[in-house]
Amino acid sequence: MAVMIFVSAMSVVFVRSANRQNFLTLKVATLERDRLTEEWGRLQLERATWSLHELIEEEARTTLKMNAPKPSDIIVIRLDSQS
Repeated sequence: MAVMIFVSAMSVVFVRSANRQNFLTLKVATLERDRLTEEWGRLQLERATWSLHELIEEEARTTLKMNAPKPSDIIVIRLDSQS
């Protein structure tokens, strides 16, 4: 009878320990899921922003026949600061 009680008590200890470990694993996985969800939202926003720029550039090229200047066509003007 004492052996059965001992085995039963050890089973309870083992199950509680396993439950704690599983809960901690679940908590870590939940935090990781939340972090990844937040990152996914940021990436979708970034993609939307970049696609907007691409649409504007495409519209400028096709409708307005605009092209980006060549590096040789760019003139840089520097203004000296006067005290």
